[in-house]
Amino acid sequence: MTLYIEEARAAGARLFRACRVVGISLRTLQRWREEGSVKADGRLEAGKEREPANKLSKKERGEILTVANAPEFASMPPSQIVPTLADDGLYLASESSFYRVLHEFEQLVHRGKAKAPKHHRPTPLTATAPNQIWSWDITYLATTVAGLFFYLYLIMDIYSRKIVGWEVYDAESTEHASSVFRKAHLREGIGADSLVLHSDNGSPMKGATMLATLQKLGVMASFSRPSVSDDNPYSEALFKTMKYRPNFPNKPFESLEEARQWVAEFVHWYNEVHRHSALKFVTPGQRHRGEDIQILEKRHALYEVAKAQRPERWSGASRNWEHEGIVHLNPAKKTEKEVKNKDKAA
Repeated sequence: MTLYIEEARAAGARLFRACRVVGISLRTLQRWREEGSVKADGRLEAGKEREPANKLSKKERGEILTVANAPEFASMPPSQIVPTLADDGLYLASESSFYRVLHEFEQLVHRGKAKAPKHHRPTPLTATAPNQIWSWDITYLATTVAGLFFYLYLIMDIYSRKIVGWEVYDAESTEHASSVFRKAHLREGIGADSLVLHSDNGSPMKGATMLATLQKLGVMASFSRPSVSDDNPYSEALFKTMKYRPNFPNKPFESLEEARQWVAEFVHWYNEVHRHSALKFVTPGQRHRGEDIQILEKRHALYEVAKAQRPERWSGASRNWEHEGIVHLNPAKKTEKEVKNKDKAA
């Protein structure tokens, strides 16, 4: 390094500028000279990768792989292999070393015959009218007794967002779930083989009583992937709407009747008063009965008249009150090619 500095000085460069170019200060160069010898820059050495003194050799790693893939150890994790070898009086390496080597050669996960579980995305479903796809779930309602809860069973139609069935019980069971569903199915007059019921993977949803009820009524069951709440978005959103209502009780429910009374009032508000943002601000009840089409047409006509009267207030088209006739549940993700084609068409 000092050789470069001396060459730069011989060419007419200032000393402090030459030091700056090579990355040291003028004081550092002076200190090296005062000590009587020029040392190598330690910063350059620090940047080099140093091989650990205890690193396994290539031969040792090969021995670990050979042992780990032996017939008697092929389906065992390192936590089982190392103690077994120790009982036989043999020590090759620590468990962590076994894990590192197996990970390096991509042999760590599912070493036995068992295959990694695969949970495919639920089949995409589309609703174009009420009573084609229902979604349901159970949520907890706190009680005055610590550790005890009431359970709200709630079924909604994803096309209209209407709550078509509900009940509050003091226990969670597949029998209660079956009862709530049968009543909703009868009340809505659902025909055979015309309804899909989507839910998560809870035991009440997949219990024998519930599945037998669905089979008897000709209802197709659809389930979310384990531990994936996004696969059941409509029910999750509905529970959030309910529990963030200004009048949701701040205190736990004292009785089952009190809980049922509050839920009944909420269901009426949600179905008949609440203008749903995803439905162009008509109520779920209006959309379920097909009244939303005429309501949206009247709104569109009103806005067109307002625009014609004061066109200077409108920079473009009037508000979109067009009826949305299709609702998707867990739609398939668009491929990159489809996105590019859509962009070209636009």
